[in-house]
Amino acid sequence: MEWSDLRIFLAIARAGTLGGAARVLGLSQPTMGRRLRALELELGCSLFQRTADGLVLTDEGTTVLEHAERMEEESLAFQRRLAGADVQLDGMLRVSSSDWFGTCMLAPVLAEFSQRHPKVCVELVSDARMYSLPRREADIAFRIQPFQEPEVVSRRLMHIPYAVYARADRAIAPTDEGADARVITMDTAFGNMPDVLWLTQVWPKARVAMRSNSRLAQAEFCRQGAGLAVLPIPLGDRVPGLARVETGLAPPGRDTYLGYHRDLRRLSRLRALLDLVIERLAN
Repeated sequence: MEWSDLRIFLAIARAGTLGGAARVLGLSQPTMGRRLRALELELGCSLFQRTADGLVLTDEGTTVLEHAERMEEESLAFQRRLAGADVQLDGMLRVSSSDWFGTCMLAPVLAEFSQRHPKVCVELVSDARMYSLPRREADIAFRIQPFQEPEVVSRRLMHIPYAVYARADRAIAPTDEGADARVITMDTAFGNMPDVLWLTQVWPKARVAMRSNSRLAQAEFCRQGAGLAVLPIPLGDRVPGLARVETGLAPPGRDTYLGYHRDLRRLSRLRALLDLVIERLAN
């Protein structure tokens, strides 16, 4: 197996298309396709699935990617050691989190990381879907539930307190078990979340005005006066025009966990990002 073929494989995996990878390496698209086919014949398996949106890694391709990235890392370290150069991290990291956590908590840390390591491209994917670490859909993931996969290394990162918020000129606690209240809460698919259950217990007579699986959207609905919302304090306190509502009993907070695949433990760019995230956010 030629290392140069694995470099081509890595470029295709990162670009998602032969054309994009060819531009990165300065080769022609036919050359990229020919070298990829040669590698697949050498290995005896298909490394990519051809889809309308580009090339997607097969299970075998995901396995090759994990090892090829470590080979790349060692190759670069070897070159740096011989040249006597300072360590310069390079490559790509894909980070998965919820929308509000990515915006409020991770964005400042990732921006600082980018200034420290300008050759590392960090891709932040923020939505409600849980991206799979074993399938390499993300390199690092942040969740409000512990990771169950045996191949994932995880740790509790921080505890985030929650509070009830309202538009600043309407920050008055409901009465009569919430009969006079309109609330903004998660969509029905997330009806068992602690803050949703807390709302139904504290104000059982409240009317649900709006639902969303996006905390950012909930905060904006609340700012526009659509109703009361239970929000993470780091989000609610930073939204102009929102004020906390005194409820006596605070809504339950949530722990946040970070996880990454155990095969990436020695990837230096991942370790550098983990160290900074823990330094800035862990409590």
